[in-house]
Amino acid sequence: MAIRPQQARPVPEPLVSALDALRRELGIPDDFPPDVHSAAIAAEAASRSHVGDDDAAERADRTDLDLVTIDPEGSRDLDQAVFVEPAGDGFTVWYAIADVAAFVTPGDPVDLEAHRRGQTLYAPHQRTPLHPPELSEDAASLLPEQVRPAVLWRLGLDTSGELTSTAVTRALVRSRAQLSYREVQESLDAGTAGPALELLRTVGLLRERLERQRGGVSLRIPEQEVVVEQEQWLVVHRSTLPVEGWNAQISLLTGIAAARLMLDAGVGLLRTLPPATESAIRTLRTTARALEIPWPAQTSYPEFVQGLDPEIGTHAAMLYACTLLFRGAGYEAFDGAPPQQPEHSALATPYAHVTAPLRRLVDRYGSEVCLAVSAGRPVPDWVLTALPQLPAEMAASHRTASAYERGIVDMVEALTLALHVGDEFTATVVAVTDDAARGTIVIRDPAVEARLAVPGLPLGGTARVRLVAVDVSAGRSEFELVPGSATP
Repeated sequence: MAIRPQQARPVPEPLVSALDALRRELGIPDDFPPDVHSAAIAAEAASRSHVGDDDAAERADRTDLDLVTIDPEGSRDLDQAVFVEPAGDGFTVWYAIADVAAFVTPGDPVDLEAHRRGQTLYAPHQRTPLHPPELSEDAASLLPEQVRPAVLWRLGLDTSGELTSTAVTRALVRSRAQLSYREVQESLDAGTAGPALELLRTVGLLRERLERQRGGVSLRIPEQEVVVEQEQWLVVHRSTLPVEGWNAQISLLTGIAAARLMLDAGVGLLRTLPPATESAIRTLRTTARALEIPWPAQTSYPEFVQGLDPEIGTHAAMLYACTLLFRGAGYEAFDGAPPQQPEHSALATPYAHVTAPLRRLVDRYGSEVCLAVSAGRPVPDWVLTALPQLPAEMAASHRTASAYERGIVDMVEALTLALHVGDEFTATVVAVTDDAARGTIVIRDPAVEARLAVPGLPLGGTARVRLVAVDVSAGRSEFELVPGSATP
């Protein structure tokens, strides 16, 4: 499920009051208080002359680096810029991250409001940013051909893509171009991409291979995504482009490097996910047998998942079952002894969030820890004071973001289906309850996920279903099984 950054769009009339009600229910603000806007404007003005920027003297001028940003089309809150170059037999990855701390002072109105929000929320009709747009979409954003303060990572890799060295400092950088995933993928496919983008692909592929080797798992499930086409709101199933995975590997690489710095120093904030239990793996093996998908005893869980094709109905059901192992992610703050369970099991390594500070509160703090550790300085007191409360703050904001996205997708599903009451659709059964009393179905066109209160549905099989009722304001669509249509 995803709602990607895009230009604001008019809201279809049936959704106006429903979206307003959802935002009120979840306590999502429409704008920033005046004092927050004023503080952001003052911070932007001060940054031009480095007034109030205590770190200005230590900023190296690295505007020579050929950095570019790669994001969804229409993005304005640009957190990251990347440049990959050869280095001997290996590679150097330069990764510039927006330096939010250059504009936000602990305890100031912008900082306090960021703690209340936790993260940026996206909807087709509006963005609810973590920081005021004066910063997040302008002064602090790594917009093209603009000199910006950044937290600059220098990551050394060997020929296999393994991390061999890490350095992180404050710097001034200038992005050469704002690129979209689509145009980068097209240039790579056409052979017209420059050397740095070709190396991004090379490093991305190497890092994906290393992830598989260490037991990391990425589930290839087409996401439900809300899009706007010619003012019409739609839900579609979207598979990611290869370049999105390669670009994500740079962010993951940086997060892995950050986690190592934190663990070595005995202070920081990790993004964690408990490992799968043996009983959960046994349950998945039982599901695989029920779906008649071979899973040899000697084949590990990561190897098994890599062989699944989401376009095959039984495999899609298996992938949905595998998502159960990815629940329970959270943050672990520590100052002294590291967490008892420091790993993110989906990545099979310790990992920290440091690459999206414009959109996620916790990343600003992670960056400050790493800057201090890398420079051999004590972590600032304002960071240490905030660390213990950040996991709870981020958990609360994640609940809000999930409820907001799910509510919007449900409403747009219902809006899409409103004119089809009485129509029949072919659906894939991707999940059934333990007592087999009901299941979850996926319809490809239109892209709909729904519950079906019918016992004995064939997991991984298909069924004809009939739409019997729609309530757009409640985001509810009700289906019934066409008698005799369910097949394994």
